Amino acid sequence: MLRRTAIVFVVAAAGLAISGSADARRWHRINATPFFHEPCSVLSHRPCTPSFCSVLNHGPCIPEIYYPYGENLQLTVESKPQEEDASRYQKPDHDLDNIGDLFAALRSCWTPPPAESAKEGMQMTVRFSFKRSGDLIGPPRLTFATQGTPSEVRNTYLKAINDSIGACVPLKFTGNLGGALAGRPIAIRYVDNRDIDKQKATP
Repeated sequence: MLRRTAIVFVVAAAGLAISGSADARRWHRINATPFFHEPCSVLSHRPCTPSFCSVLNHGPCIPEIYYPYGENLQLTVESKPQEEDASRYQKPDHDLDNIGDLFAALRSCWTPPPAESAKEGMQMTVRFSFKRSGDLIGPPRLTFATQGTPSEVRNTYLKAINDSIGACVPLKFTGNLGGALAGRPIAIRYVDNRDIDKQKATP
């Protein structure tokens, strides 16, 4: 009788262990939050995302995350956008309220140099920051230009960039966006993807 009881106890313990292991694997597969933020408890030995979870919960919970704007916002502006991207180059008809609005406004500002003084495939990157009011903190600073470009061509593009941005500021931010963007570096890469050589060859 004692032996039979012991066997039943061992079988029951093994069943619980297998069930617990399956539950652990099931919970481990769940990723309750996107963007690589893994929920964990205060007893975990790895970095975790702050949340309203309790150590008594039986599963992961959704953390309370305030996603900040990155320190460096990056944007590419083409001189000749693709047809499917045309809407992204239209300036919003309302106060700018999010990063998408900001990027659309900055794209719509761009006026490339005329073909006779431009260079096909030219790329130039500038960096600047906005005040809360929508004005620039300072003039755009050149951080990259296509290697081997003559100085007069670089100066032509830099002037076109300064004139384009200068004609658009001050941008009209909502209070929330202005506060979030104030002082944040913004890098814009301008790409002249026009068929400039063909335009120059056409009489």
